Amino acid sequence: MRVEVEYFPGPGPGNTEEVLHIAKKRADELGIRNIVVASTSGETGVKAVQILRGHQVVVVTHSTGFREPNLQTLTDENKAKIIEGGGLIYTAQHAFGGFNRAVRRQFNTYQLDEIVAYVLRTFGNGMKVAIEISMMAADGGLIRTDEDVISIGGSGSGADTAIVLKPVNAQDFFDLRVREILCKPRTFELRGSWRLGQET
Repeated sequence: MRVEVEYFPGPGPGNTEEVLHIAKKRADELGIRNIVVASTSGETGVKAVQILRGHQVVVVTHSTGFREPNLQTLTDENKAKIIEGGGLIYTAQHAFGGFNRAVRRQFNTYQLDEIVAYVLRTFGNGMKVAIEISMMAADGGLIRTDEDVISIGGSGSGADTAIVLKPVNAQDFFDLRVREILCKPRTFELRGSWRLGQET
C-alpha cells in the first residue's frame, strides 16, 4: 500500500485548513466516519465541522481549570458554532495528565503518563495530542474502539498533524495502533521541559 504523507515546514495554525482537507480526503477513501479534533478556543473545531461535513466530528477540549482555576478556554460562541455544525464536544482531563500532574507539581517528580507524553512528542507535539484525544474520546463513549478513526492534533493552537488509528480506552493504551501518518511538521521544537519544577 502506498499512502501519501505531507510534511509541513513547521508546526502551527497555518497548517490547519490543509490538515483538515487531507483528513477528509483520506477518511472518504477509507470510509472512516469519525474524526477526532483537538481544539482549545474552539476555532479549529469550528473549521473542522465546516470542512469535514459528512463525517462525525468529535471536538476534544482542554479541561476546565487547565490554564487557570475555573477557566474554560472553549468560547461560548465557538461552542455554539460547533454544535450547530453537527459536531460533538468532549471536555475532560488529559489522558496523559490530570492527577499525575498534581504529583509532579507537589513532589517535583515525573510520573509515567508524562514520560509517555514526552516520548510521543519526539514525533511532534501534534502526534502526542492526536493519540491522547483519541483515548479521551473513546473514554467518553463518543467513538468506538472497534472502528478506525482519524485523529487531528496541533502544537499549541491550530492543527498540524493527522493520523489514522485504532483507538482504545486509556487503560488499554498499549493496544492502540497508529495505522497511518497523514501529515505532520518536519521541523518542530518540543513543548514543555524535562526540567523538574517547570510547567509543561
